Amino acid sequence: MTCCPKPEPLVLPPMPAAATPISRSETAGGEGVVRFDGGPSFIGTDRPALKPDGEGPRRPVRLKSFGIERFTVTNARFAAFVAATGYRTEAEAFGWSFVFQTFLDPRLSAPAPIDTPWWRKIDGADWAHPEGPGSSTAGRENHPVTHVSWTDAQAFATWVGGRLPTEAEWEHAARAGAADRRFPWGDEEPTDERVFCNIWQGRFPDLNTAVDGFPGTAPVDAFAPNPAGLFNMAGNVWEWCQDPFRTRSLSRIGRERDREAAAEQERVMKGGSYLCHISYCYRYRIAARLGRNPNTSTGHVGFRVAFD
Repeated sequence: MTCCPKPEPLVLPPMPAAATPISRSETAGGEGVVRFDGGPSFIGTDRPALKPDGEGPRRPVRLKSFGIERFTVTNARFAAFVAATGYRTEAEAFGWSFVFQTFLDPRLSAPAPIDTPWWRKIDGADWAHPEGPGSSTAGRENHPVTHVSWTDAQAFATWVGGRLPTEAEWEHAARAGAADRRFPWGDEEPTDERVFCNIWQGRFPDLNTAVDGFPGTAPVDAFAPNPAGLFNMAGNVWEWCQDPFRTRSLSRIGRERDREAAAEQERVMKGGSYLCHISYCYRYRIAARLGRNPNTSTGHVGFRVAFD
């Protein structure tokens, strides 16, 4: 049960030299960084909802001091990065990316993955053209950049002198510290009528009532922040983390999933997206997680930057 398609790495061309990450340090761009002191914390939960994902059990960790940006990286910031460096994303190098069916230009036809038929493989879709040829990010400068792979996110983070957060750091920040909460705002479950974040309302994948006001991405400062001042750590877009994806399960299913993840070099994504719903992809909980190949590019995956 996942709203995120799996990529097709075997049919994609090799990464060209133009898409190599650029080592250039800059400031965090004025977006605001929340600092957390080092010390004991935890990762995972003893109340897992999707056990095959490796959400539990809860495990103790010790964190070093770190900072993390209040917002996911916006279209405007990523555009500045591209203008300054000439960086070319993997979606641009491959020539296509996945677009959700609702946003597809009816004049375009494209194949759909068997396991997630609501996605379409659209030639020319990338961060600057989120719905494919003819679309743009105009009017969405303050929305999260999408169609960025883990490699693309790493390149941007290096450019601003940061890195991607670890999964343990991400969870600690989403909880606003070591408190045990199910969601960034607490334990109250969102519904199709009462919303706290940008997720799906209605019947996935063919009816989105958009009670939250956003059928797709929302501005990065939409909705109330968590107690630490971090915005949209549930819903809106998935966020890449540093870590390789592992379930760490000793079950047969867990071992098979870990072998698959290792073969694909999958990386952890956290937070869920505007396509998540409790009836299907219940992954907007803090402990929820997903693994995808690092070249994955879709219209609901972004990232935020962390700092040592």
